[in-house]
Amino acid sequence: MDYRIEKDTLGEMKVPADKYWGAQTQRSKQNFPIGGEKMPVEVVRAFAILKKSAAKANNDLGLLDKQKADAIGHAADQIISGKLDGHFPLVVWQTGSGTQSNMNVNEVIAYVGTEWLKKQGSDVTLHPNDDVNKSQSSNDTYPTAMHIAFVLKLEDHVLPAVKTLKDTMNEKMEAFQEVVKIGRTHLQDATPLTLGQEISGWHRMLEKSETMITASLDYVRDLAIGGTAVGTGLNAHPNFSEAVTKAIIDETGKTFRSAPNKFHALTSHDDTVQVHGALKGLAADLMKIANDVRWLASGPRSGIGEISIPANEPGSSIMPGKVNPTQPEAVTMAAAQVMGNDATIGFAASQGNFELNVFKPVIAYNFLQSCQLLADCMLSFDERCVKGLEPELEQIEKYLRDSLMLVTALNPHIGYENAAKIAKKAFEDGTKLKEAAVELELLTEEEFEKYVNPKDMTYPK
Repeated sequence: MDYRIEKDTLGEMKVPADKYWGAQTQRSKQNFPIGGEKMPVEVVRAFAILKKSAAKANNDLGLLDKQKADAIGHAADQIISGKLDGHFPLVVWQTGSGTQSNMNVNEVIAYVGTEWLKKQGSDVTLHPNDDVNKSQSSNDTYPTAMHIAFVLKLEDHVLPAVKTLKDTMNEKMEAFQEVVKIGRTHLQDATPLTLGQEISGWHRMLEKSETMITASLDYVRDLAIGGTAVGTGLNAHPNFSEAVTKAIIDETGKTFRSAPNKFHALTSHDDTVQVHGALKGLAADLMKIANDVRWLASGPRSGIGEISIPANEPGSSIMPGKVNPTQPEAVTMAAAQVMGNDATIGFAASQGNFELNVFKPVIAYNFLQSCQLLADCMLSFDERCVKGLEPELEQIEKYLRDSLMLVTALNPHIGYENAAKIAKKAFEDGTKLKEAAVELELLTEEEFEKYVNPKDMTYPK
């Protein structure tokens, strides 16, 4: 392999000739052979947005000449577009401030920006620290990049996926509003409802999760940039933070604010805990919805079987003809992972010792993984399961007709205890409720038919 020699304050390093990173990135690559989890690409691209914005702010403040600012912007755009993804090799398990990833971005931008300047006929070079990292510290850039990545991921991926699934649930809710079925509580028969009403509960879960995520998202709009090393803003212009924040807003089209207290912004991630808590709430609801779907579709002959869902692939390597609810299973596994991520994020956020939390990369990794899993599984569940969900009317009618809990409609007419006698007799004799009621001489057939109407029970007056 061909190498070139790069230098940092510790000395020389051999860097692969076809890679754009420098000595500090190479050191990190060699010093942390831990796991295979790479720094999320969303963080890398958020860093590029930040570096481009910081260069613009420094230029506007008279601290960086326009030629260098333009070169940094050009290189950052290459990263944002995804063209340079192969030049960010670092793993999550590095320094807890994310310093090496900050420098990885600085070094790649310095290299690419300098090459661009050469093509313009300029002999100006970019320095990764003095130019690309000007007015910045890893301690304020990493949490800033985190928050940029979180807002972009939530607004551009998670919330649109919630809306897609929510809209499909709304269609199903309206389509099946008149399909009367038996309800179930404690895994036992309960009073009737419609399939549309049951799905309306699922729809409301998504609607409420959407609201909670949107509300909590406001907390991560605060950006730490401008705090530099410990929150004091050392080596940064007093107006730098506001200038960078404005540039980030212009670049992304998203809402951000300069964090009002930079000491808090560097050492606390309570805002991330809050937002991820809303994601955990969404995961909990998706777990419930997916479990309901696979229970209601269970069978086809020895389960509940009240709904059918698409048969996407063979379900067994030994049982011919078996089809499994694979989409709901994938959703529940993703939900379990998100719940585990929440525990990691909560613990990591509690480790803000003195002026800096040094668990930032693991927080970012888990948060963004949760976003990706939730968005992906909702879209897949929607397309490959929920859109094809249909009621099995014959099975629904059978369960409804056979249920003992229809007796509940008799409470106002003959009292709870007499109604219980009817249910008990019907269960013990293996007969219908109407037969038991007549035999006990508590009701005539006509009275029973008048009082016990499953559809009326779904919309009581």
